Amino acid sequence: MTGSLSEFSGSSEQVAIGVVPKGSNEESVVAAVRRVAEAATDFTWLSRGDSVFIKPVANSANRYPATTSPLAVRGMVRLLIEKGAGRVIVGDKPGVQSVYQDKGIQKGSSRDVFLRNGLHHAALESGAEVHYFEEAGFDAFFPDRTEHLSHWKGELFFPNILKQVDHIVLLPRVSRHALAGVTLGLKAAVGWLRDDSRLELHRDAASFFEKAAEINDAKVLRNKSRLVLSVATKVQTTFGPDRGFTSEPDPGLVVGSESLLAHEVVSLGWLLWNREHHTPSQHLNWFHDPHITYPGLMNRIFVGLIWGAKAFLSAETYNRIPIRSVQANPVISRASALWGGIPRTELIDVNGTLPESIAHFLKENTAPRGGALPSTPILPAKAFDT
Repeated sequence: MTGSLSEFSGSSEQVAIGVVPKGSNEESVVAAVRRVAEAATDFTWLSRGDSVFIKPVANSANRYPATTSPLAVRGMVRLLIEKGAGRVIVGDKPGVQSVYQDKGIQKGSSRDVFLRNGLHHAALESGAEVHYFEEAGFDAFFPDRTEHLSHWKGELFFPNILKQVDHIVLLPRVSRHALAGVTLGLKAAVGWLRDDSRLELHRDAASFFEKAAEINDAKVLRNKSRLVLSVATKVQTTFGPDRGFTSEPDPGLVVGSESLLAHEVVSLGWLLWNREHHTPSQHLNWFHDPHITYPGLMNRIFVGLIWGAKAFLSAETYNRIPIRSVQANPVISRASALWGGIPRTELIDVNGTLPESIAHFLKENTAPRGGALPSTPILPAKAFDT
């Protein structure tokens, strides 16, 4: 059911790219977040007084790029408040290895994770609230279903706070992932889920990649998601999600789009560029990059460590799928099948300074293959100076 990326949707989606020279100060990165966001969306969806939930990726207490850059949060919170948002809320549920909750057990603290990775202070100092899902209790989640048929057997449980907000802005980062291959915008959706839903994802793992994509097809996310933006001045190119080799390219990028799928393919192209051009070969082996060996077995071990022997014995496995191109990513492939094919991406060079070598690589790696497709243009920044 993963579909084929050679099935071009016929639609076109814009992806804004901001160039950030290596060594830029914090305010330069924050300014790039603003420019990219304003090029990616016109904010007509935001009315004065609306509430916006910003979801970063805070899977662990490790700092950016193992988690979302606090500068992404700072820039987005400020911009939304300037645009008239009445309430901006920041929150995420860390990975079960850091924070675990069921009806009888509470281990770890999302608040502590956010304090240690810098996202708590970035949110508060910029004028946002911070919301920690488990602090509201195990029953403070509601069931939702996907808009299309899915591999999920049970309902997906999302935090009640999503019923109270008007819009969602997603702020992932660009990283390798030992189990999923990569973690960008689509995989970031796991952070919404209550831990019983996460158990199904990891235990019933024969459809692990498909289910990861299908979380994003839940009605609440499809109805309220408005923008996805990644600060990618640093890229975690091996292992992941909590640690790995950190590439610091010159320049770095900020990537934003209203389309989650278009953002995904460009972000993956940027990860592949950094693996190819900025990652020493000695880090691209089974020890430093275990997804290339037996991720399905690693996932079963993970299930046993978190949920116990019974869950381990019933856990399914899955085969290794090398992700050497956008076309090879099974999560993107499933999302493409759900939403009518992969769109053509129109890359907006916000600064007009995107190096041609990077632009060419991204164009080549974001177009579906297997048929005659339109070219993928780079649009000039001056066309968006409004």
